[in-house]
Amino acid sequence: MSLLNQHHTTEPALNVQVRSTASVVAIICALASFYLSGHHHQLFGFITAIVAIGAGLIGGLRALSPRVSGGILSIIAVVLGVIAILYAILAVVF
Repeated sequence: MSLLNQHHTTEPALNVQVRSTASVVAIICALASFYLSGHHHQLFGFITAIVAIGAGLIGGLRALSPRVSGGILSIIAVVLGVIAILYAILAVVF
């Protein structure tokens, strides 16, 4: 009888986590910042590093939701953004 008494739910069978787009954008901006600073475009490297930090913080806030992953990516992006700012400043000085 237990086979006939199945519960039908409207919840999806899989609880798939989605990566935060902001954290992916933050990683891309951080890497682009290193590239731009290395190719003598320090101003654009500095700006993309600021965008990486901002997007990383937004991605970190979004990752607080149980349906969104990417918290580690956001932390890495913020750290890379800070290092990229230092690299852009040092590239101007040296």
